[in-house]
Amino acid sequence: MTFDFDTQRDLRGTHSSKYDGLKRVFGTDDPDVIPMWVADMDFRAAPAIVDALQAEVDMGVYGYFTDPSAVNTAFATWMRERHGWDFDPSWTRYTHGVISGYGDVIAAFSEPGDGVIVFAPVYHAFYRQIQAMGREVLERPLVQRDGCFHMDLDALAASLTGREKIVTFCSPHNPGGRIWSAEEIRALADFCKVHDLVLISDEIHMDLCFPGAKFVPTAVAAPECKDRLVVLTAASKGFNIAGAETGILVAPDATRRKELDRTMLDRESSPSRFGMAMITAAFSEGGEWSDAVRDYIAENFRLFADRIDALPGVSVMDMQATYLVWVDFSALGMSDAELLKRLIEVAKVAPSPGPSFGTGGEGHLRFNVALPRPALLEALDRIEAAFTDIQ
Repeated sequence: MTFDFDTQRDLRGTHSSKYDGLKRVFGTDDPDVIPMWVADMDFRAAPAIVDALQAEVDMGVYGYFTDPSAVNTAFATWMRERHGWDFDPSWTRYTHGVISGYGDVIAAFSEPGDGVIVFAPVYHAFYRQIQAMGREVLERPLVQRDGCFHMDLDALAASLTGREKIVTFCSPHNPGGRIWSAEEIRALADFCKVHDLVLISDEIHMDLCFPGAKFVPTAVAAPECKDRLVVLTAASKGFNIAGAETGILVAPDATRRKELDRTMLDRESSPSRFGMAMITAAFSEGGEWSDAVRDYIAENFRLFADRIDALPGVSVMDMQATYLVWVDFSALGMSDAELLKRLIEVAKVAPSPGPSFGTGGEGHLRFNVALPRPALLEALDRIEAAFTDIQ
């Protein structure tokens, strides 16, 4: 089956955060601006997902959802066949999106005032959720080496104060598109064991690895850490259904699951029946679409990186996964405000500002390349034109 990823759909006026949120976030409602910020795709979802959602609509009764056994089986089968993680489907729990699930885990395994470690720069919603839960963000910078990010666990160990309860691990990493090696994951798991820390592994971008690259689930790389591991993931990024607001949580340890179940009951965490229908279809029938969209995005990244890297003083971080490209403009000597202004007002392209991802984001911008190729090529033309004075 072939899929059309080249056709640009008009998403303005559809309540799309990426399009209809431009005015609120960037102060512009210019219809000519190409949004490259919010982490969702501009592609129509897999036909199986559309059909499953239509069937749910046609049923006409939309009460509370129960019995996730079919979803559990579809997800567990996907993880076993695609990613080599074989686990009991009954370990799976569902949340109102991954960040809500992140809050569930924080609530279950820490107290107000405790510290939650994040490796920066990293997905900005982690910061908001930690702070909203009354915990302290403990930011530990990633190190750039050989063109990609690395964790400095020695520096992390030297910084520990005893307030830390949880480590947040983003795998594949956002931003930066890093697929961590099994050795790196085991080192982090050993660190958490030595220092008695719960490890939250956010694996939401697992299905967006480029051809030739292999995602390693934390539970596969470090099975010995299952007593302190909680995995968060979803079909939302890989299948472009973030609006389903349905996250997946897996705790391999029975005691941890019981603690989480109590917390999730207290927090009234229950799944959307529409989201459950969508992810069941994604994991049971969406494989061909998933492969096709991954290949398309990988080619988009190659085109983007080749042209943006050619701009003097600009550097694109090489990546192996996701559709979120991390670009370093710091050598240009421009402030973050100047950079963003030039992109929005001159290039008419809207990326995510780097500082929102924490320490290490200064002088950087994150670009979403999951858009039709004609729009991507237009954006590249505009960015090149906007920086002609440095060429």
